[in-house]
Amino acid sequence: MKRPYAMIAGTGHAVPKRVFMNSDFASIGIDTTDEWIFDRTGIRQRYIAGAGETLTSISVEAAHQAMEAAGVTAAELDAIVLGTASPDRLLPATAVEVQAALGATRAVAFDVDAACSGWLFGTQVAEGLMATGNYETILVIGAELLSRIINWKDRNTCVLFGDGAGATVMRKSTRQRGILSAYMRSDGTLADLLQREKGGSREPITAEIIEEGGHYLSMAGREVFKNAVRSMADAADRALDGAKLSASDVDLLIPHQANIRIIEATAKHANIPMEKVFVNVGTYGNTSAASIPIALNEAVRSGRIKDGSIVMFVAFGAGFTWGSMVVRF
Repeated sequence: MKRPYAMIAGTGHAVPKRVFMNSDFASIGIDTTDEWIFDRTGIRQRYIAGAGETLTSISVEAAHQAMEAAGVTAAELDAIVLGTASPDRLLPATAVEVQAALGATRAVAFDVDAACSGWLFGTQVAEGLMATGNYETILVIGAELLSRIINWKDRNTCVLFGDGAGATVMRKSTRQRGILSAYMRSDGTLADLLQREKGGSREPITAEIIEEGGHYLSMAGREVFKNAVRSMADAADRALDGAKLSASDVDLLIPHQANIRIIEATAKHANIPMEKVFVNVGTYGNTSAASIPIALNEAVRSGRIKDGSIVMFVAFGAGFTWGSMVVRF
């Protein structure tokens, strides 16, 4: 039996209300400037969650948009897959809270923790579920509240990240629309380069850990940059080879929005001109698992993606995890 296509039928995204500009860092005692941040990252601003805003609340808002675009009700959802590294609670999964909030009583719900690759991995999990024959309609969300897990005194990390959620409704299709090829990889030997070292079951939270900031995200920036460029470039090649396409066939590249320099290096390696690359890192910063689905929703709603468009996605995140996907819309 021929494997069905996993088609992206609807997209949506949501962000918190508060906009935090580069110039606002001076007000919290960070020695930096808008020019310094922008020159190195391409970031101008990011959205930061306030009181009452949760990962569940922004995920639900993004989900409603995607479901409306796809013409799907909560009762039709067979599964909810949520990619995140910053869940509302360590137990249970945030996906089940989203399920309850949506009223998706039929849907099995679970989280995928692949950091910045979370949405990309989640879509491939959804494709696999569809291939079993038991799942027709799946909601895949990438969402993060990274402002809650970064050290706001660490200039090397706090200027990079933002909060947000992006959602996609995937439906089984026999038409040649959907995922044409996909690739996933990981390398746990490099896990220490980008991590939240303490606060898990190996080293549970203590007053001392909180005092030293061991529960915050830490990153070896230069090493992460080098690995990201190399891995995303390889993933781009793998996705095109898997789909039996060339760079000239790609209508739009949507990479993980971490840093403009990484994006430019990936596009150059893939031989895709920047005018065919979707970039919104300047507006949102690095929203980890949310970055690609947020960019996808903006690309769809701005008309950059049309019926028949070939779109390539490439991601890289802590783990390390990385991957790619080629989709025909």
